[in-house]
Amino acid sequence: MEEKELKANDIPWGYPLCFNDGCADKDKCMHYQAMLLMPKDRYSGSAVFPTAWENGQCRCFRVKRRVTKAWGFSKLYHNVPQWQKAEARQCVRALFGKGNGPYYRVHHGENMLSPEKQEEILEVLAKYGSVEGVRFDHYVTDWDFD
Repeated sequence: MEEKELKANDIPWGYPLCFNDGCADKDKCMHYQAMLLMPKDRYSGSAVFPTAWENGQCRCFRVKRRVTKAWGFSKLYHNVPQWQKAEARQCVRALFGKGNGPYYRVHHGENMLSPEKQEEILEVLAKYGSVEGVRFDHYVTDWDFD
């Protein structure tokens, strides 16, 4: 995979920034790398506090990496028997919390699924049949801020 450079406009609004210059993992940490790209005219926002350090490790450490994110559910239930589709859809919706909003935001591409959430969804669908060949509608490689 081609190495893409992290840019300031890649960083989501409100993403916590880390200012710990003494961290041994700062070159691999998304929070620290995001701070390095912070615009000079910005003077407030979310931050990783020094209390995140415990026994020489940061509880907020996030590896700087790109992952394959997904969205769209129109092909997701093809292997589920017709009589179980409503139940399967309800179980997948439950992974997103209360209400239908989060589920439909992912279905329509407003939000994307992390690789972990994709796996979680496929585990639910496996209870209703084979997940072989089951795919989400769209995939994109993006920075892992989740």
